[in-house]
Amino acid sequence: MSEEHEYTTPPKRRGIYLLPNLFTTAALFAGFYAVVQALDGQFQTAAVAIFAAIVLDGLDGRIARLTHTQSEFGAQYDSLADMVSFGVAPAVLSYTWALQPLGKIGWIVAFLYCAGAALRLARFNTNLGVIDKRYFQGLPSPAAAALVAGFAWVAHDLGWTGAELRWPAALLTAFAGISMVTNILYWSGKSIDLRRSFPFVAAASVVLAFALVSIYPGLLFLLFLGYALSGYVLAFWRWRHKRRHSADASPQP
Repeated sequence: MSEEHEYTTPPKRRGIYLLPNLFTTAALFAGFYAVVQALDGQFQTAAVAIFAAIVLDGLDGRIARLTHTQSEFGAQYDSLADMVSFGVAPAVLSYTWALQPLGKIGWIVAFLYCAGAALRLARFNTNLGVIDKRYFQGLPSPAAAALVAGFAWVAHDLGWTGAELRWPAALLTAFAGISMVTNILYWSGKSIDLRRSFPFVAAASVVLAFALVSIYPGLLFLLFLGYALSGYVLAFWRWRHKRRHSADASPQP
């Protein structure tokens, strides 16, 4: 009976499993392309490629969940692709664009970011099913990559060179790398159900947001910068709330 059931299984099932992995491969290619372009001195192109990898990385997970095609292979493949696109590529971009004139400090900062991404991804894989899915523990690697790539993209549009912004770039790269390995919680957005209907105003707002970003990419950088800072703001708010609650609960003399 088991052999008969195996032969009667529709072959298209395997094709569905292939779909999210194709998006993962495209994200991996975008990350590799970003490295090549950064080494060739095409820094804006490298930054755009990293953002393309971010979009593709978001799609592969959503498609896998919507089509119920999650697999252990897909999770491991996605993690390895993320290391290239959001770990190696931003580090190489930051170093070749701005950090190289700093000498040892430059490549140490770039390595700090790369190591932070590796540790972030390893911790994410081991914490699956342990922490609340509504939040990420530490800054997600795509958001950290968007900070580094977005800064280079905006600076290029404004006519600034990497050498002129080497110290701000070093601080931002180090901040992104350290934020990935902190215990600060960030909203994951996984509570959003894409299968439910949304009002027309919400759909129109998304279209408007894409139009504004295409006109001025700096808005995209500010968006991710705000997201990176939001974790620290919420952590401070929770600390203040907990401290105030403890003070109110303590017995009065």
